Amino acid sequence: MSGLIGKKIGMTSIFDENGKNIPCTVIEAGPCIVTQVRTEEVDGYKAVQLGFDDATEKSATKADLGHVKKAGTSVKRKIVEFKGFDEEYKLGDAITVEHFKEGEFIDVSGTSKGKGFQGVVKRHGFGGVGQATHGQHNRLRAPGSIGAASYPARVFKGMKMAGRMGGDTIKVQNLRVLKVVADKNLLVVKGCVPGHKNAYVIIRK
Repeated sequence: MSGLIGKKIGMTSIFDENGKNIPCTVIEAGPCIVTQVRTEEVDGYKAVQLGFDDATEKSATKADLGHVKKAGTSVKRKIVEFKGFDEEYKLGDAITVEHFKEGEFIDVSGTSKGKGFQGVVKRHGFGGVGQATHGQHNRLRAPGSIGAASYPARVFKGMKMAGRMGGDTIKVQNLRVLKVVADKNLLVVKGCVPGHKNAYVIIRK
């Protein structure tokens, strides 16, 4: 699936032609620079490696500097490979937000917000004890029993317990493109996408 690398700006809402208020996310998509072209002869598969968001040379390794020097561009903070481009691209070519059209559907993947160590009520939706009376003292949000007795004498794998929540790679599929603002490299999509503000997201179609 071809696509671009972007940065989540934030959420807003717009009105459609019927006057309905639609929640949407604004993404800064591109311009992405082609930093490497994978070919069947050399790499065994066809793909295009794109770089997004300039980084300082001071923060780059010599390997990074040598890699982008071939493409004649600056060091990039985010580099991702994409397959499925119809066009043939060369090193140093720029792919802009105009790769997407209004009305088409896209998939957006990113890293969800980290929530830290959470209990079973927040993490898995447990109901707690349910009653605040009838002898319930301090077990309102406790996990309860996690197993049986001497048989099976162990806790089954995958038992829902408290633990680290969030910070996972999430893909949201079939988001409709509402607007493409080419002069500002902005993409407005219906609904929400994973991650905090200024988080990198990968947009595929």
